[in-house]
Amino acid sequence: MKKVRAGVVGVGHMGRYHVGVYSEIPNVKLVGVSDLNEIKGNEIAEKYNTTFYKDYKELFGKVDVVSIAVPTSQHYKTTKDFLMAGIHVLVEKPMTKSLKEARELFEIAERKGLTLHVGHVERFNGAVHELKKVVDSTLFIECRRLGPYDSRIQDDGVVMDLMIHDIDIILSLVNSKVKRLNVVGNSIFSDKDDLCNVQMEFENGCIANITASRVTQHKIRTLAITQKDKYIFLDYSNQDIHIHRQASSEHFLTRQELRYKQESFTERIFVHRDNPLKLELNHLIDCATNGVVRMVPVDEEIYSLQIALEVLDRFKKQIN
Repeated sequence: MKKVRAGVVGVGHMGRYHVGVYSEIPNVKLVGVSDLNEIKGNEIAEKYNTTFYKDYKELFGKVDVVSIAVPTSQHYKTTKDFLMAGIHVLVEKPMTKSLKEARELFEIAERKGLTLHVGHVERFNGAVHELKKVVDSTLFIECRRLGPYDSRIQDDGVVMDLMIHDIDIILSLVNSKVKRLNVVGNSIFSDKDDLCNVQMEFENGCIANITASRVTQHKIRTLAITQKDKYIFLDYSNQDIHIHRQASSEHFLTRQELRYKQESFTERIFVHRDNPLKLELNHLIDCATNGVVRMVPVDEEIYSLQIALEVLDRFKKQIN
């Protein structure tokens, strides 16, 4: 069986994960990596027994698929160059800085019969897959993606670095258009969005509250869903899903104290833990080489980016 030839452009924090995963997939040959930092690029190439190219265009004709993990400002140009060279692409999120650029890239991919995926790795999180099996009619969703400041991330604030994951997941769960947005936030450690809270109202009546922070001295990754008959709580950190049903509460007042008692039937969902990035890259390869239908349609990719960009735009307006 002929191996799929893969390359990675940008071997920073996220790019290194792509290199590592490609090197572990049996039917893939990691042809080469590219980065503007020659020392870092050569170091990664040597570690994974592949070739370093300072100019990513040297990968043209040598690879079938490529992962692009360069800074967001370079996504559009780099992705376009590879698509024009006839190469299937996975570009890390956020895809581009504008909807116009995103639409153009998808149009090029369609015209040339190529696969273009956006690196929303949470889509391949086993817990998210299990969640979709138990969610039906959402009333209220609350997401928290909080953590300490990381100076490594300089190109994006929390909306495009963290919140975009939750926006993407919520849109797929609710399956309705956003009717109204309310955005508040602040710049604390940088000139970008370091803290942001978003309230979304959907056309079907569902309400979502999303908080993203890189100023919180404790890492939290949770998603909670309220439905008429159950409350579903997902902790991304340990990939646990708990479903609470038939809840009741009461209180007892004595001369000394007031006590509360709460009971519910709780079900814990087993989550098969696998490497989400490995699943994502395997899906890219299946779509590119075996004609498998992409998991997320292009119009949903565009809409997810559209909402994230609108949130960021509203943040900028309220902060100025």
